Amino acid sequence: MKTILIPTDFSQNALHALQYAQQLFKCERACFFVLHAYGEEVYGEFRTVAKEDIAHLKKEKEQETKKKLDELVNAVIGEPPNPLHNFETIASFDNLIDGINDFVDEMNIDVVVMGTKGETSDHKTTFGSFTVEIFKYVKCPVLAIPEDFEYRQPKAILFPTDYLLPYKRRELKLLGDLARKFKSRIHCLYITDFDELSPRQEDNRLFLEGALTKSYLHFETTPIKNKAEVILEHIDKIEAVMLVMMNSRHSFFEDMLYRSTVDLLGLKIKIPFLVMQNINR
Repeated sequence: MKTILIPTDFSQNALHALQYAQQLFKCERACFFVLHAYGEEVYGEFRTVAKEDIAHLKKEKEQETKKKLDELVNAVIGEPPNPLHNFETIASFDNLIDGINDFVDEMNIDVVVMGTKGETSDHKTTFGSFTVEIFKYVKCPVLAIPEDFEYRQPKAILFPTDYLLPYKRRELKLLGDLARKFKSRIHCLYITDFDELSPRQEDNRLFLEGALTKSYLHFETTPIKNKAEVILEHIDKIEAVMLVMMNSRHSFFEDMLYRSTVDLLGLKIKIPFLVMQNINR
């Protein structure tokens, strides 16, 4: 059974992420955990609350959160119809990142699915600060869904990689499951000016092939230039319906997170973005 965590702030893009997840796993047995973290709503960023009022405010926010979560779940159950889909709600008195991470560890979550803002929003990037923090710190795969993306089966998946990471079979399993289920073609894109792989890179590439044996893999190398532009060009070139990257210390993905490249991707990417975590859990 797949375990899927959907963080929600009760916005339209969070609802859209839940609906996308239901479609993506519509033919599988799955449990959807819908979580809202309300800790910041009690304490606030600058709010001063007397100690005697905290307990009352906490109880009030908890009841309000549970009511909204129940209403949200009741509105989406059965779309699409699958009696093997279960829904549970979590009202977490915590901040968003810690609340998600604790629940991921507790329930051994397979993937976190979250919404991102549309390109027409007033923000400079669809990848807001919370989204980037979840990408970086949550200890399981994270799938970000653009608000205006209409569900399509991920028949073509773009996977930029430098083959420097010793991949973890567990984190690749989700990618392999999706590719097998939808008979997807995974395009592994290496952005480099070198003609040959090092022995370490070759070993990691072979491991990738071994871990994704039931997937259609295509390997491509392209010269170095602006990484975000290369990725966006290849999304159009192969008509990709999902972008996949690996997050690890000193990885290509982490390198992007500390530069403005991620802002360009965040603003222009119009397809779901799956970030796999190359960390122990």
